[in-house]
Parts: sequence; structure tokens; C-alpha cells
Amino acid sequence: MYTSAHQDYGKFSGEGYNPGPMKQPYAPPYASAAGMPVHPSATATAPWSTGLCHCFDDPANCLVTCVCPCITFGQISEIVNKGTTSCAASGALYGVLLGLTGLPSLYSCFYRSRMRGQYDLEEAPCVDCLVHVFCEPCALCQEYRELRYRGFDMGIGWQANMERQSRGVTMPPFHAGMTR
Repeated sequence: MYTSAHQDYGKFSGEGYNPGPMKQPYAPPYASAAGMPVHPSATATAPWSTGLCHCFDDPANCLVTCVCPCITFGQISEIVNKGTTSCAASGALYGVLLGLTGLPSLYSCFYRSRMRGQYDLEEAPCVDCLVHVFCEPCALCQEYRELRYRGFDMGIGWQANMERQSRGVTMPPFHAGMTR
């Protein structure tokens, strides 16, 4: 009997084979730790206001951070901790860790994670600890700029910032670059 090539190889070419619709168990696209569905917008994160390597957007802070990073870290930690620890105490601890171990980044990376949680910022360009271990000055400058962008005057501390907000005095957002 004569058969065409199509008939001979039809069963191997996938033609005529229909397994029917695939049934997948239902799984919500996003789930909380308790397994409850979460709306996708609830898990979205915002980008940082400036990039990691935009240190020269604020040259004064860049210089301070390069010369004495414990000052910048102290200012960041006081705001992130909402005044529970002072700038001086956090900066001193950072300085001790820098002097004794040379790795204060293992301490400061936790503040980056905490800050990201407070402001729903994305974990970019990589994991927080890697950002701090390999780019410590840039990470501190970026966090400083982010808090300034969010209206904090970094030189006056948590308490004075809260007093300003209660009086209705707010800082305009910090925008990098030229405005003309």
C-alpha cells in the first residue's frame, strides 16, 4: 500500500496529537507568608531617587563621606532609627568597627535594608550587603541623598526634623542636577 511521507511520520511530527488542555493547580501570582493572595501592587517597590554612582550630585556629602564615613553613617542611622540612637553614638560605633575590623559595611548594610523597608525601595543594583561591602562610600551617599529627597534635613537630626514637620515647615525634595 502506498502512503505519503506525511502519513508515515505524522505520529512523530506532532500532527494529530492533541493531549487536551493542561490543568494546572490554582496558585495566586503573589502570596504572603501566610499563603494568602496579595495584590501585585502591594509588593511593588519604588526605585531609588538617584543612582548608586551619582555621588557627585551632592559634592559636599561625597567629600565628607570619603574623608569620614562615620559622620554620614551616623546621620543616616539617626533618621532610619527615628531618633532612638543618636548620630554620635552610631557614628562612633561605625568608627570603632572601621578601626578594629575594617568592615563597618557589615553593620551599615542592615541600615540600608531597614531604610528600603521603610520606604519600599528596590534592592538594587544587588543585595544590600554586597552593595555596602564593595561600594560602601557610594551606598552611604545614595542613602543620604534618598533621605534628603524625602525631605529630611540631615544636619539637624531626627528630633528637629519632627519639630519642623509638626510646625508645617517642610523641605522641598532634593533634586540632583541643574534646574535651569
